[in-house]
Amino acid sequence: MEEFFNELFDYNFFCNKQLIEACAQLEEVSAKSTKLFGHILNAHHIWNARIAGIPATHGAWEEHAVKSWEDLHYENQRTSFDIITSTEDYEERIDYENEEGRLFTNTIQDMLFHIINHSTHHRAQILADFRDQGLEPIALDYVFYKR
Repeated sequence: MEEFFNELFDYNFFCNKQLIEACAQLEEVSAKSTKLFGHILNAHHIWNARIAGIPATHGAWEEHAVKSWEDLHYENQRTSFDIITSTEDYEERIDYENEEGRLFTNTIQDMLFHIINHSTHHRAQILADFRDQGLEPIALDYVFYKR
């Protein structure tokens, strides 16, 4: 399982890095893309915190300046790899509260996979926003990462 999650988080890192670099080249990043990418970073941070049993320091929709994205992204990645390498039981269930205070329970495996799936979903929205802005979307399919 560790190898599987290392591969997925490498792919996630690659995709987010590609978007960060593309946005850094733009004169202005749209408000929609800024909001969505901030949400990707924040959600990743929140899920890491839940797994690690520590308080999150970012809200789900907190916005960040584009110039801070890379540092937040690296910190998320480092924390996820720490979690992956220290997890002995991916089926361990963790209780957590969402931002509305509702209690949920999921396995570490579910939570880690959710980080990847959630990020992919919102990256697709950002790429659609790129197209709406007249920009060419970046090819971030898994097969391109593997080539």
